[in-house]
Amino acid sequence: MRNRLLGLILLLLSFSQPILGQEKYTLSGTITDISSNETLIGVNILIPEIQSGTMTNEYGFYSITLPKGTYEIQISYLGFETISETINLNQNISKNYRLIESAESLDEIVIKENVEKLNIKKPQMSVNALSISTIKNMPVVFGEVDVIKSITLLPGVTNAGEGSSGFNVRGGAADQNLILLDEAIIFNSSHLFGFFSVFNPDAIKDLKLYKGGIPAKYGGRVSSVLDIYQKEGNSNQFKMNGGIGLVSSRLLAEGPLKKEKGSFLFGGRSSYVHLFLPLFDLDNVAYFYDLNTKLSYKLNENNSIFLSGYFGRDVFSIQDSFKNTYGNSVLNFRWNHLFSSKLFSNLSLIYSDYYYGLDLNFVGFEWESGIRNFNVKYDLKHYITNKFKLEYGLNSIYYKFNPGEINPNTPDSGINPFKLIDKYAFENAVYLDAEHKLSNRLSLSYGARLSTFHRLGQDELNIYENDNPVIFNEELGIYEKAEPIGTESYNRNDVIESFANFEPRMAMAYQLTENSSVKASYNRMSQYLHLLSNTNSPTPLDVWAPSGKYIKPQLLDQVAIGYFRNFKDNQFSLEVETFYKTIENRIDYTDGANLIANNAIEQVILNGEARAYGLEVLLRKNEGRLKGWLSYTLSKSEQRTPGRTPIETGINNGEWYNTPYDKTHDISLTASYELNDKWRLNSNFVFQTGLPVTFPNGQYEYNGIVVPKFEARNSSRLPAYHRLDFSINYNPNPNNQKRFKGEWVFGIYNIYNRRNAVNIQFRENRTTGVNEALRLSLFGIVPSVSYNFNF
Repeated sequence: MRNRLLGLILLLLSFSQPILGQEKYTLSGTITDISSNETLIGVNILIPEIQSGTMTNEYGFYSITLPKGTYEIQISYLGFETISETINLNQNISKNYRLIESAESLDEIVIKENVEKLNIKKPQMSVNALSISTIKNMPVVFGEVDVIKSITLLPGVTNAGEGSSGFNVRGGAADQNLILLDEAIIFNSSHLFGFFSVFNPDAIKDLKLYKGGIPAKYGGRVSSVLDIYQKEGNSNQFKMNGGIGLVSSRLLAEGPLKKEKGSFLFGGRSSYVHLFLPLFDLDNVAYFYDLNTKLSYKLNENNSIFLSGYFGRDVFSIQDSFKNTYGNSVLNFRWNHLFSSKLFSNLSLIYSDYYYGLDLNFVGFEWESGIRNFNVKYDLKHYITNKFKLEYGLNSIYYKFNPGEINPNTPDSGINPFKLIDKYAFENAVYLDAEHKLSNRLSLSYGARLSTFHRLGQDELNIYENDNPVIFNEELGIYEKAEPIGTESYNRNDVIESFANFEPRMAMAYQLTENSSVKASYNRMSQYLHLLSNTNSPTPLDVWAPSGKYIKPQLLDQVAIGYFRNFKDNQFSLEVETFYKTIENRIDYTDGANLIANNAIEQVILNGEARAYGLEVLLRKNEGRLKGWLSYTLSKSEQRTPGRTPIETGINNGEWYNTPYDKTHDISLTASYELNDKWRLNSNFVFQTGLPVTFPNGQYEYNGIVVPKFEARNSSRLPAYHRLDFSINYNPNPNNQKRFKGEWVFGIYNIYNRRNAVNIQFRENRTTGVNEALRLSLFGIVPSVSYNFNF
């Protein structure tokens, strides 16, 4: 595999050799917002006369190499005034640009990476980026702005229903999404068990979701990448903004450490509904809080450093008998260094920790679990020529898994301390990506990632006969736990099991006309961590487990092809994509599997396979008083775990069955209409096929006990899900020249009071003795009001 990667490097260099011999010069620099000095991501740098251009990277840096000559340079970015300038490129030029926010900047409600025609030419596909102003205009439950809920309005993205955490992309499970906040891994993205996400919208600078054609710099998950960057802070002047809502409030402060050189950002958010519960004689508590921080400093023209962090906690308790605490903590130190006008680098040192705690006073013990990792990343971007760019780097992550620990919470509880065995792992990767413009019509992106995973030594590891922790009982036709025949102990530096995977990536774009193109992509990815959960969506109690002797890594192969077109000078745009993907070694669970406090989880899991395929359509209106998009997804997501031998039945008799997150139809309509400078109307409509479920189809009596008999896995569905949301933004003083500005947001979630089913339970009526179905719904109509301000 290493030889293949070396061969790919030599092939890339052979492509670039003829280009390197030509006399060319480089224009490079950084593009920022003039009001805050905040770097801008995805700014378009266009040279119309030769139909060429580039974009700024994640840190606002751009570089473009052209033949010697005089060119008109156009700098354009959504919500900012366009800059046009003539450049005499007779030497390498370093030039920074500052963009001025346009008067219509608050009107943006588009997916910003797709505004310019460069998107038609670029090979990158299956990626969406929502602007923060778009997210803030969307009606949501309780009026609380939510990043995760917003991206579910995009094609190919859905969730497991109201009140559920996580999200599903192209038929994948929630644990198959890589969620990054300033490059740090977030293992649980929800507050209050899924009602809100952990991302404070005021602190977010850029959000990008990769569904396919995923660049080689990303790895470790097989479904998608949600890459979120926090703001750097205003280095020109001190500012504050925030909001007050019915459920929570937020406040963010930013300002200069040293004007135009250094900045700080501190943001906080907290809910407070629990403060009112005593008024209703309720001793229960349910609240969350989180803190965002970032320090930025520009040492000189070639070096900048950043220190960013996030800390969040959720607390839920029922009187004095039960208390649940969980949350994420991340810290990232980054160093940007410019070796030359063509070579940009970023070094990141990252710490991430997910903690879960449970205090059960009524049974006398406390439970703690979590996952901690230390991450080192070094990424380089090499702008060799205008037609040929390279990205390469390395990544190493050290993991410590705490599956669970029980301790008595009082001396006389009678509970003995018990700890599940800690697990350790080391994940490494090197990658290389190239973007190559072969002609005016054809562009390619190709590269590879070589990943390795080492399961490190632990205190005790079970040994089974024939290395088989799950045995099949032929007489009963069921899977049972195998009894260990012994244990092995290892030193921490020992390697129990190692894996290595070569992950090629490729994408192409062929421009049919000035405003249309077709694209195709292929990517192979591996995932070495597994979320142990037999529920539809992740919950805080779910436990992550590393690949090892009895758990194989998941392997994805995905292909996609699409048609992209802009209409009427980008006023409208259309994206149509179809995809097909397969996943090897997808974990499945034996019937009756117990995942909680299980020190031998390998005894209840089997390796299966999964597949998903579908069609996605996104039609957008980008300009005018009415803006928005229509999204439609037609898809299928299935899983299968056949028997390991001809005698075994496998799971669900070895047949394909719907995954718990399969939704045949998914329609979203998002619209915003500007009545005037003071009033804006926003609405969402969502329709989704009901989630797959398994219902009982009979019962029998055994020793006086009624035992239900169930149908095939996930062969039934909940009723279809649909709702209509509406909100109004009111700015009482749109022409206010004072520093303090405010805005009211009035909203109604689920305006026609649809009682969407979260699940359906079956029980016996104690009075009549007749079996009955109980439908559970979380939300009907929910009004909200909030006040946003900045000064």
